[in-house]
Amino acid sequence: MKRPTTSNELRQAFLEFFKERGHEIVASAVLPQQDNPTLLFTNAGMNQFVDVFLGKEKRTYNRATTSQKCMRVQGKHNDLENVGPSPRHHTFFEMLGNFSFGDYFKADAIRYAYDFMTQTCAIPPEKLYFTVHTSDDEAYDIWANEIGAPADHILRMGDKTNFWMMGDTGPCGPTSELHYDWGEEACTCGRPDCSVLLDNDCDRWLEVWNLVFMQFDQAADGARTPLPKPGVDTGMGLERITSAVQQTPVNYDNDLFAPAMDMVQELLGDQDADRAQKYVGYRVIGDHGRAATFMIADGVRPGSTGAGYVLRMIIRRAARFGRKIGFTQPFLAHVAGVFIAQMGEAYPELKQRREHILRTLTREEEKFARTVDSGLAQLDRMVAEMRGQGETDIPGEVAFNLYATYGLPLEITRDVVKELGLTVDEPGFVRARDAHAAASGAGRFGQYETGANVYADALHELMVAGVLEDGVEYDPYLGAETESDVVAIFRDGQRVDVLQAGEKGEVVTAVTPFYVEAGGEVSDTGVILCNGGKFRVTDMRKPVHGLVAHVGVMEDGRLPVGRSVHLRVDDGRRGDIRRNHTATHILHKELRSHLGTHVQQAGSLVAPDRLRFDFTHDQGVDKEALAEIEKHINKVILANRRVTITHMGQKEAVEAGAMALFGEKYGDVVRTVKIGDPNHPYSYELCGGLHVGETAEIGSFRFVSEGAVAAGVRRVEAVTGRGAAEYVATRLDTLERVAGKLNTPIPELETRLETLLAEHRAMHKELEKLQRQAARGQFEMLLAQMRQVQGVNVLAARVQVANVDGLREMADWFRDKVGSGTAVFGAVINDKPMIIATVTDDLVKRGVKAGDIVREVAQRVGGSGGGRPNLAQAGGRDASKLAEALDAVAGLVEKALG
Repeated sequence: MKRPTTSNELRQAFLEFFKERGHEIVASAVLPQQDNPTLLFTNAGMNQFVDVFLGKEKRTYNRATTSQKCMRVQGKHNDLENVGPSPRHHTFFEMLGNFSFGDYFKADAIRYAYDFMTQTCAIPPEKLYFTVHTSDDEAYDIWANEIGAPADHILRMGDKTNFWMMGDTGPCGPTSELHYDWGEEACTCGRPDCSVLLDNDCDRWLEVWNLVFMQFDQAADGARTPLPKPGVDTGMGLERITSAVQQTPVNYDNDLFAPAMDMVQELLGDQDADRAQKYVGYRVIGDHGRAATFMIADGVRPGSTGAGYVLRMIIRRAARFGRKIGFTQPFLAHVAGVFIAQMGEAYPELKQRREHILRTLTREEEKFARTVDSGLAQLDRMVAEMRGQGETDIPGEVAFNLYATYGLPLEITRDVVKELGLTVDEPGFVRARDAHAAASGAGRFGQYETGANVYADALHELMVAGVLEDGVEYDPYLGAETESDVVAIFRDGQRVDVLQAGEKGEVVTAVTPFYVEAGGEVSDTGVILCNGGKFRVTDMRKPVHGLVAHVGVMEDGRLPVGRSVHLRVDDGRRGDIRRNHTATHILHKELRSHLGTHVQQAGSLVAPDRLRFDFTHDQGVDKEALAEIEKHINKVILANRRVTITHMGQKEAVEAGAMALFGEKYGDVVRTVKIGDPNHPYSYELCGGLHVGETAEIGSFRFVSEGAVAAGVRRVEAVTGRGAAEYVATRLDTLERVAGKLNTPIPELETRLETLLAEHRAMHKELEKLQRQAARGQFEMLLAQMRQVQGVNVLAARVQVANVDGLREMADWFRDKVGSGTAVFGAVINDKPMIIATVTDDLVKRGVKAGDIVREVAQRVGGSGGGRPNLAQAGGRDASKLAEALDAVAGLVEKALG
């Protein structure tokens, strides 16, 4: 096998070495600790196997190997202050480890370690030194007799360095360490007896690998009894073995950091001498940039407490050192890009969340830049005053105020004053911080109404507690999936701790990729998954500013507050929404191009199945104009123009030509959407919605309808993508069926239909002629039924006609045929009674009015009507009473005549 020389090769070689020896390769646990409340981050390879070692969990394997992501910025494992000055301390590192759960023990563990170092990595045996616990004769004998190490290379040491304990009680045991000797010339302690035994941090000795032999169970009284199944837990820093193989005594010179350091040098335009002089800043940026990259990839968000505080602190610490060595603009995204490219194969989450990582880093740098100058200036003034008074310790309350007001983390304040020979009262800082948290109320966490609003109360509580900093991190542009934690649950308007299967509720997570309805675009739907449980998200809403709630139902399992969950948006549905939204921008542009620049958006709906667009225009858009607009929209789609999203100041965007929609509220920083060449865009709008990457993703565009909404406002509806395809397919199917029924080829269908319509018109005309002749004959017969009321001709009859026009024609015939008289004709048309009344002019003068008569008759059939004195019309609901109503006509005329 080829000797591994790069860090990527060494990582892979380690895993393969142990895989060949029966070990299961286990993926790295995420950095934020989920199972141990005493830890913020995973800080050792064995963290994920604690329950296995304690016998609480069974795995399908009894040998494992990992390359574990680790952070040490807490408690006794806090390397922060050493990062930069030290050649080998880091906040983030990779721990290569092999583990035995009651399988092999010391002999195999030692043999594996020695073989990997000397054979796989080809490290000369004489460069290695081995330590064992003073009481561990077994390990000493293995090194001496089985490995054959020289006696002067095997060193016995005490509990401080060579005994490991999980806690005050429980598994524990001796350790054996492997150290690399850089040679006498690397000695920094100056002792003639320089040795690992001195344990004095001399740079000559590099601790590379630690083998922990868990063989005892310690009781509360300190008594130790042998474990029935002893285990092995080993850890080797990838950074350190890489330095040993690549012969770089300074870790920052090996290939884990060199590319990032080169990027920093390139960005600054430094010469090698400048880089050497600024080495502390370079190292801090390299270390912190890598740590922040991995933390963000694992779901940590900048915040004010816990893991979020650590992330914010290391980003700001890196930014502060960056300013010291010459940076004036955000730069960490460039550094992160190097680590993502370099380590993305081993840790795919880096590539998957690349854009989120880069944007988070830049956003946090920009946020810090807005206050850091004021904060540092205030700190300088305080330092000057203290020196004038002969004081050397910054009060904790002052340090906390710098953090609360200017965003200067304690660690940055400590860095600055340490450079000036001062110190910070750190216990005082903690007291001030705790007091602020207890009494802050709204405080710096923001102003929120409390009291009756359960949502505002919950948000206030979460922010004061530091669970949320500025509210829920709402980022629908992150992607369709992400990991987060449930921070609150609501059911029936009340805050609860858990949702059970079948219950409806609202789930709030610290981070969400689900889009909340805004700007006409509907909310996302999808699922929230956790350990077999499934919450179906059917809607999204923001009950108060800063709080985003997933509305839905618990389909399976249970979901408690605090649970880590996987959020998954229905990406197919979101894709349809994206297509419709980008198409809306193209539609807006083409409407203005074809109808005039007076056209402005007056409302919209962007849904998965259709888009609706309201716009100002004072007349209907005919089919020809719509067809032309549709043709141009599809040309833009087929041209596959790029869609570019950028963020900038609102004023800057509008001045650059971005269209802001009337009535929309925009912040100081806006999101802009350009379609086409970014330098000469086809369309340029302010928009917070979701869009396709290129217009060809829309597929096609089809208008469905056009009509009026209000005075001066028109509305069009359209479909795109799958909706357009279904729309066209449905109509083609209809066309095929019609062609089949007419037994006519589709190309000849229009001609065939014109022929049929002409025949239909001719037949209809002939039918009307026959109906009119029949009606005339019916009328002549009805004249014989005419009666006299006080000497006046009165005719009331039910007739058979096709429509109301037939009734009117009979009324005309009556006036023409009878010189003086009144007639009321009734007919049932479409199952409804219709009535016409006519009165000759001479009788109108005598007080007989058609409108009065028809109104009285209509009331008897449950209707109403009216009209002129000589001609009136009415309709009713009850056709069964038509005859009864007509019988009343004679009496109504008699009453009118007096």
